[in-house]
Amino acid sequence: MKLEDDMDVTTDFQDDSGHRDPDSYSPLLQSYHQRLWSKRLPGGALFMLHPEQIGSARVLRHDSELGSFVLSSDTLANSNRGPMRDYYEAMGTESNADWHHNGGTIGGRLVFPRNRIDGRQTLNQRRGTHARIRDRFDLTLEAIRRHYSDDESPLSETLSAYKSFFALFENFEGYVRFFLLEDLIDDAGNVRFYIPFDGYARSPLPSSLEQYREFRRRQLDFVAARNVRILHAIGH
Repeated sequence: MKLEDDMDVTTDFQDDSGHRDPDSYSPLLQSYHQRLWSKRLPGGALFMLHPEQIGSARVLRHDSELGSFVLSSDTLANSNRGPMRDYYEAMGTESNADWHHNGGTIGGRLVFPRNRIDGRQTLNQRRGTHARIRDRFDLTLEAIRRHYSDDESPLSETLSAYKSFFALFENFEGYVRFFLLEDLIDDAGNVRFYIPFDGYARSPLPSSLEQYREFRRRQLDFVAARNVRILHAIGH
């Protein structure tokens, strides 16, 4: 079966996961990731991924002369409804339902290394818990850009622990192209931030309802654009 035969970029994977965390429990999401990212790396080597389960979590594994890597899915769109509950509720039930459906599609998912190194948090965990990242993918992507440039970020230590994974893509441009992230990058190769960014010193959370609304809109714009890019990549 070809990749394009049954890939639906409008699927949000909630039903498939039994309304548990799709990143861990959805076999359909696992299969989408497997088929999208099993392809040639920038250097030409084939990066084949195979489905596995670790406990109840669905993961993907690669083993070759390139190394051994275990990857898990994570969402790229985050409403921050916990710390931003007042703003979240002000958006209304219908808007929030649409947000979670659209943000949860394959365009809003990515794989990261899952294995813990020296007992430290994984990249998924660290970007979610760090007070200067708060699970924002634009800030995560900026940290990855800085990693390739040997510049500091709040995620420097964590990214360095996974340097063998990031080396697969040779440079930041290679990473962005491999994972179809171009719509979050401008013509100069810089990250398009969801809200104004002047460094990691300030809180990453929106400071007003208006800014929160823009924060959410730009995330969904990115997810929608990436879904189109995914369709182009698979031949639609």
